[in-house]
Amino acid sequence: MSLELSRVRGLCFDVDGTLSDTDDQYVQKVAGWLRPFSFLLPGRNYLSFARRLVMVTETPATIFFGLPDRLGIDDEISRFGDYIYRRMVNKKVISFTLIPGIREMLEQLFPSYPMSIVTARGLRTTEIFLQKFNLNPMFKAVASAQTCRHTKPYPDPILWSAAQMGIPAEDCLMIGDTTVDIQAGKAAGAQTVGVLCGFGTEKELRLAGADLILEKTTQLVQVFENSNLKGIV
Repeated sequence: MSLELSRVRGLCFDVDGTLSDTDDQYVQKVAGWLRPFSFLLPGRNYLSFARRLVMVTETPATIFFGLPDRLGIDDEISRFGDYIYRRMVNKKVISFTLIPGIREMLEQLFPSYPMSIVTARGLRTTEIFLQKFNLNPMFKAVASAQTCRHTKPYPDPILWSAAQMGIPAEDCLMIGDTTVDIQAGKAAGAQTVGVLCGFGTEKELRLAGADLILEKTTQLVQVFENSNLKGIV
């Protein structure tokens, strides 16, 4: 697979594991659960085991969370999830962390490319994340789990975001850390970048058809700088 940068006129970003350091939060929580049983683990490295466990469960979890969409009850589930998340955020049980360098990356890309959020999160928690780091002004569109009839891995949210940005979907670049991000991008006719700072593995992302794989989301700036190309806004 290879990325055709000359086609790119708009950027679509996933949130968890791509802009937000969600996977490390999950790893720390799982590690906390495993700590009392560390004597049973190889080398007693429960933190390393917790990370492997989170990574391994990403694909089954994606399939599980996609079931409500297939059953037509995703809106109800998303609203309930938003309610639970609001309660947890208010109680300081959940906090959002921006991956280091993300703000600087977005500020560099913002003048040249229209950008949108494409997430399977509910609208309310997505807004909480964007508001916390004052990222709202940088995005022309926010596609949450409740925006379209279907969410990722269906192409609907990318097609909707492309329309909001005023460009064809095939001129979009979908950036995400899981196979559903890549699958949604491909289904919409967009190009895709898989990042390894989240939940997905390089093998999974390659098999899903990612046009480019980066260690970190922030490396996207270098990709565009090296090409000496600018988007058409």
